[in-house]
Amino acid sequence: MKRRNFIRNSSQFGLAISLLGIYGCKETKKKEEGEAEQVQAEVAAPFFKLSLAQWSIHRMIMDEGVDPYSFAEKAKAWGFSGLEYVSYLYHTELDAAGYSQEAMDAFVAKCNEESKKHGLENLIIMIDRQGDLATADAVERKKAVENHYKWVDAAAAMGCHSIRVNLAGSTVPEEWMASSVDGLSQLATYAKDKNINIIVENHGGLSSNAAMLAEVMTEVGMDNCGTLPDFGNFCIRKEDPTDWRSACVETYDIYKGVEELMPHAKAVSAKSHDFDANGDETEIDYVKMLQIVKDAGYSGYIGVEYEGGKIGEEEGILATKDLLLKAAKEIG
Repeated sequence: MKRRNFIRNSSQFGLAISLLGIYGCKETKKKEEGEAEQVQAEVAAPFFKLSLAQWSIHRMIMDEGVDPYSFAEKAKAWGFSGLEYVSYLYHTELDAAGYSQEAMDAFVAKCNEESKKHGLENLIIMIDRQGDLATADAVERKKAVENHYKWVDAAAAMGCHSIRVNLAGSTVPEEWMASSVDGLSQLATYAKDKNINIIVENHGGLSSNAAMLAEVMTEVGMDNCGTLPDFGNFCIRKEDPTDWRSACVETYDIYKGVEELMPHAKAVSAKSHDFDANGDETEIDYVKMLQIVKDAGYSGYIGVEYEGGKIGEEEGILATKDLLLKAAKEIG
C-alpha cells in the first residue's frame, strides 16, 4: 500500500514538474517574443512624432461645411497625435464677434474639450489676417503686433508651444529685414512670459528667402523666436504679386532653404501636393528632406500639410503620412 501511494505520489510530482516546465517554457517564449516585438517597434519608430496641420482639411471646412471643431476627432482617426490649428478656419464666428474675449474664450474651451476627449496634444495655432509684422510703417507694425496678442493668450490657454506668424510687409530687402526684427522682437517679448514661441514659416515673398529669414532670427536673438521650415513654400516672387495663384517666377532652393532654417526650427511642416505611382511626392524628395531634418538633430513633431487638389483631402493626408514613415524607415 505504501509503495502504491509512493508511486502514485511520485507520478503526480513528476506530472507537476512536467507541467511547470511546459508553463515555464511557454512563459519564457512569450517573454522573448515580447522583447523581440519591443525591439522591432523601437527600430521601426521614426525619429519624429506626427501632427496634422488643419489647413489639410480646409476644403472640407470651407467648401463642404465640415465643423472645424471636428479637427481633433479626424486627426485621431487618421493616426496623428498632435494638432496644428489654423486661425483663418474659425474667422467666420470670430469676425462676427469682433474677436471679443468671450468669443476667444469659447474658441479655446471648445478646442481644449475636443483635444482632451480624443487624447491629442495642442501644438501650434497658425495665424493669418492679423496685419503685417514686417511693414515699414511703425504704427501699422505695432498694431499688427498687438493684433497677435490675443492669439498668444489663446495658445497659452490651450497648452500650445507656439503661434506661427507671417512676415509680410515691405518688399525692399533691407527694409524688410529691419521691420521683421522689430516686429518679431516686440511680439516675442510679449509671448515670453507666457511660455509661447513665435515661429515664422517660409510663406512667400522675402520670408521664403531662407538665408534672409535665418539672419532675421539671429538678429532677434530670443530663445522663444524661431522658424517653422516648410518643405514647399519657397516662392519668393509671383508673376502677379497681388494674386497668390499666379505663376512663381523666382524660387529659392527648397533643400538649401530647409537646411538653413533648421538651426532655428521649433516645428517642421511636411508640405505635399501630388504623388506618383510609388507614393512619392512629385516635386519634393522626402528622403532627402527628412535626412536634412534628422541631421539637424530635430526630434519633435512633423506636421502633415496636404495642399493638393488631384485627390481628396483625406487620401492626400494619409498618403503624406505614409510617405513620411516610408522615408524615415529608408534613412534609418
